[in-house]
Amino acid sequence: MPKKLFKKYLPSAEKIKQQKIINLFGSLLHDGNLWHLNRRSARGAFAVGLFWAWIPMPFQMLAAVGVAIPLRVNIPLTLALVWLSNPLTMPIMFYLSYLVGTVVLASPLEPFAFEPSLEWLRYSLHTIGKPFLLGSVLMAIAASISGYFLIDWLWRLSVKKAQLAKLLKKTRPGIRNKADTSD
Repeated sequence: MPKKLFKKYLPSAEKIKQQKIINLFGSLLHDGNLWHLNRRSARGAFAVGLFWAWIPMPFQMLAAVGVAIPLRVNIPLTLALVWLSNPLTMPIMFYLSYLVGTVVLASPLEPFAFEPSLEWLRYSLHTIGKPFLLGSVLMAIAASISGYFLIDWLWRLSVKKAQLAKLLKKTRPGIRNKADTSD
């Protein structure tokens, strides 16, 4: 189930390779294992993708691919998970990171209002920078570890479920499962 589900929604290798920024990695992208989807490559992709999704930096995709290549994990899944941090989710993720950082550092919450200026950025980095960056790294580590073990468990569960369905089909030939029915 996970493999079929992921393949249904993930971009193809050709589509990803067409991205000019990803092509910076050149011939390193020719390794077939980077595009193959199995339990090992999926759990690694979850770890890498979720980690970089929480790191507040530009070009997260490049960093994620740069880590995915030597770890030989699935690049399309890694990139899809990095895209979890997008303009809609970033404010929530960044605020959670800031809250985690303030708790760990036992620092008070600083009130702030966003202003698109360099002066605001300098001031904010001075006041909320440490808790925000620490919280981001801690959330990245937690999401990475959680994602790794969760997808591994779901993948194993899916395989066992498929094996059980196959066994039941052999022992009870008259029973059909949902996949066997065609409309």
